[in-house]
Amino acid sequence: MHPFRKAVESGDMDGVAALLADDVVFTSPVAFKPYPGKAITAAILRGVSRVFEDFTYIREIANPDGGDHAFVFTATVAGKKLQGCDFLHFDEDGRIDEFTVMVRPLSAAQALSEAMGAQFEQIAREAAEQ
Repeated sequence: MHPFRKAVESGDMDGVAALLADDVVFTSPVAFKPYPGKAITAAILRGVSRVFEDFTYIREIANPDGGDHAFVFTATVAGKKLQGCDFLHFDEDGRIDEFTVMVRPLSAAQALSEAMGAQFEQIAREAAEQ
């Protein structure tokens, strides 16, 4: 099992943060502009872990060179079931330098947007503390 998947599935958010490159860029399924940097990305991922229920990775797809991975997942947010995918690119040191998330259907993406919006004050505070 990939170390990222293992950390997420075990709820080890410090382990997830340790896999992020300092210059990681996080692209959200519900925000227009990407979020650059390890502190904000780690804080966002902690926020997501608080709003997702029944989170499960159902498939892992890897490029043979190990630089790109796709982790397909299911979860529930505010009673809405969603499907999604984490697209990760790893730098030459094995750290995640690009992290893009996509989710469907639209109603679940909207629920995710609302739930994360409610988390954003705490996310900003956590990022500033890093």
